[in-house]
Amino acid sequence: MADTGEDLLQRFGRAAHPERRVAKQRPPGASDELVAALGKLSEALEVVEEARGLLYTFHRRSGTADRVLQEAVQALRDAGEHETAGQVADVLVGRDVIPGCWTFQIVEQYDAQYWQPFRAVEADVRQRFAGGAAHIYEAEMKHGEQQPGQG
Repeated sequence: MADTGEDLLQRFGRAAHPERRVAKQRPPGASDELVAALGKLSEALEVVEEARGLLYTFHRRSGTADRVLQEAVQALRDAGEHETAGQVADVLVGRDVIPGCWTFQIVEQYDAQYWQPFRAVEADVRQRFAGGAAHIYEAEMKHGEQQPGQG
């Protein structure tokens, strides 16, 4: 039997918390537009962080593929297929993923060329306009959504 609305409230409690203050205070004089802009900049950094994570996943998956490939080459040798093992190894073992680069180099270049400057710029803007506080926009959103009757 499905829970009723009251049963669910009894089990899990209310989402609203009108007694809570905003977790992060907006700097004096900061407009709604500025707080929204800082929120967008933070959102952009989060996407860059996510992309970096995917790049590290690419790096690890490519490394795993190379290790398994070498196991396959050895298995071919163990099966007596030395010529085929040699051909596979000659074409694939140690191969660049893009000309001149292995995946660790792609990760290092992304970090140096894009990720580090992006983080530094975001931190500088946040320091100048919010005293270094992060997620002011989100803190205000949380507070607003936890007021009774929202949603």
